[in-house]
This record gives sequence, C-alpha cells and structure tokens, in this order.
Amino acid sequence: MSKLKDNKTRNLFLGLLLDAVGMASYFIPGIGAFSDIIWAPISAWIMTRMYKGKAGQTAGAITFLEELMPGLDVLPTFTIMWFYTYVFKNAKKKKKIIEVDAE
Repeated sequence: MSKLKDNKTRNLFLGLLLDAVGMASYFIPGIGAFSDIIWAPISAWIMTRMYKGKAGQTAGAITFLEELMPGLDVLPTFTIMWFYTYVFKNAKKKKKIIEVDAE
C-alpha cells in the first residue's frame, strides 16, 4: 500500500474520531462550553499537523473558530477537510489534462 493510500485511510478514520470528540460536548451535560474552550486550540493544532501547508493552516483556523462558536460543533470540519484533500482536490488535478487536436 502506498504512503498516500495509508495517509488517506488514516486521516479518514482519525478525522471521523476527532469530529466525534468535538461533538461530544453536546452529549455530556455540564461540560459543554468549558470543553470547547479546551478542545478548540487542540483541534486546530491537530488539523495543521494532519494537513500541511496553507490549506491545513486555513482549516486549522476554521476548526478553531467552529469549536468556539456556540452551535457549530455539529460541523464535521475534519471530515470536510478530508473530502477537500482527497476527493475534490484530486478531481481538480485530474481535470487539468490538456488535449491537443492533431488535424
């Protein structure tokens, strides 16, 4: 299995787990807002380590804000970033094929 395939699978399962952790404040009464204050910087840091470069930094900032804003914990930002990285971004790269008409 290639390194890209290994990272792809690992990041998917890790992202799903981290999104579940971020949503956990809804399910555990009494710790909601307090846990979000702690989880926001941790999740942002993890996002920047999982996805390098400008995209990872942007996703980290979005994750940080999403965790701090009330009611937005339901957004699966790690999973959305996985789709962006491994589905949409790869599809965009594949479309850049240049066809030459040989008449």
